[in-house]
Amino acid sequence: MGGLKTVFRATALLCALAAPLAARADADLPDDPLRFFASCAGRMSALMEHQWIVDGPASDATKARRADILDLVAALTPPGHEAQVMGWRVEAKAAHAALLAQARRGDPVATARAIRHATALQDQCTAFLS
Repeated sequence: MGGLKTVFRATALLCALAAPLAARADADLPDDPLRFFASCAGRMSALMEHQWIVDGPASDATKARRADILDLVAALTPPGHEAQVMGWRVEAKAAHAALLAQARRGDPVATARAIRHATALQDQCTAFLS
């Protein structure tokens, strides 16, 4: 019954995602939604850990968004592809963690660039959850 609950929840989440996308002509569903959302899950994990250091309360909101993305990823992942999807998540988390670390230290130009890039990537992910 747990699997059925996950499918229903993911279906509801996909429907919720489709409504804002249909209303916005500038937002296109990624070519590979599974890889996109798996990468988003990795980015949200890195962001949540970063927020534990710099802004604890914000990590709770990120944790909730991450949970929604993880439900979607679980529903989209075909049986037998879990390791590949986890690999995408880990790669994205490592890359985003490095970007966020650069945003915490370094010269002002590199810091500003890292912040802009990290924010843009995070915004791409959260745009589908609005």
